[in-house]
Amino acid sequence: MSNYGPIGSCQVCGSTDLRSVLFLGYLPPVNTMRPFGTLPDQEAWFPAEMLYCARCHLVQLGYAADPHVLFPPEYPYTSGTTRILRENFADLYREVIERIDLSADDLIVDLGSNDGTLLSNFAEGGYNVLGIEPSLTAKLAEERGIPTLMTFFDKLTVEQVRREYGEPKVITATNVFAHINNVHEVVDNIEELVGEQGIFISESHYLRDLIETLQYDTIYHEHLRYYSLTSLKSLLERHGFRIFYVRRIPTHGGSIRVYASKTEAYPIDNSIEQILQEEAAVGLISDAWIPRFRERVVRSKLDLYELLARLKREGARIYGIGAPSRASTLINYVGLDDTLLECVLEVKGSKKLNKFIPGRNIPVVVESKLFVDQPPYVLLLSWHISSELCRNLKRGGYQGDFIVPLPTPHVIRNEEVGLAGQ
Repeated sequence: MSNYGPIGSCQVCGSTDLRSVLFLGYLPPVNTMRPFGTLPDQEAWFPAEMLYCARCHLVQLGYAADPHVLFPPEYPYTSGTTRILRENFADLYREVIERIDLSADDLIVDLGSNDGTLLSNFAEGGYNVLGIEPSLTAKLAEERGIPTLMTFFDKLTVEQVRREYGEPKVITATNVFAHINNVHEVVDNIEELVGEQGIFISESHYLRDLIETLQYDTIYHEHLRYYSLTSLKSLLERHGFRIFYVRRIPTHGGSIRVYASKTEAYPIDNSIEQILQEEAAVGLISDAWIPRFRERVVRSKLDLYELLARLKREGARIYGIGAPSRASTLINYVGLDDTLLECVLEVKGSKKLNKFIPGRNIPVVVESKLFVDQPPYVLLLSWHISSELCRNLKRGGYQGDFIVPLPTPHVIRNEEVGLAGQ
């Protein structure tokens, strides 16, 4: 398979028995945003179809877009601005030093290290660290004292790391392992870099959570694969890795943290068999879940549009809150524009400010506008952390109500925020 283009076979096992789960149409890259003051021009749009492999049960995207388009040097995402990610990375650090016998001179390498938030925990703990990050966020990591190679992770990078830094004891890949094309080359490179004794830890958006909570908004071209433990185990075992510990974590609406190594020094935890059995019990090792999932997505899309249309007919103003990558898929798939959603609000300092939502003329402006304008409704585009968002916005002085778009579109009244169950 070429580096990008249509994908006609399973990215893990090579089977051509791929079954369509959901086609969301053509979508733009979720982090390519037109700045204010520039005229609309031709944008790249790519087919977004989720596919299921009947042989190894991997769920994947049917098209690989050019990574240089998806991950430009000015890539706007920074993990350090999200509290749940900061807390998750601190938790991962504590878990690693409890489970793995690290020495002070051991090297920790993070793939797709972004602004260095994860590695900062290990650096503060006294360990050697190295980030690998292709975007300009690598410079943010360097500014905070995290050594970072600003490059894509490939064979040349592996050779450079081994030559200049040595063999790492731990390689981490958090919310990036499903993003890189030619996954077998990626795992080959990880295998060569980490050696026979090292540990590979991945965190990936978990397929079961995606299905159960209807997260169709996480289907976009940066996410080439949607892992279950079953499919991830199949992939890693093809390269001689054995999974020895797994844990479900709350990041990104539900993810799975997996420890793997080529050595048998680490006993296999009961968590693995438990989650594999759960996946079988809920039907993830067949295609039986697909019709119901597709039906729920379509109904949710229609219900959200009907809810917003009704509020607009009543004369209500609606702002969006937060511009995560998933917001682009939701807005474009549902068909929202600036006549329904007047603007999207981001915190001060966000690199997405003063730009337009991909594919739309919906402006992204500073969050303080919410508290001045006081629109009667805000659409929570980071709905997977809706409870926290509602509390924070109400605490900041917002007096209107909150629209939660998924899995079932509904309104949370301002006076309900803080009550039991919210």
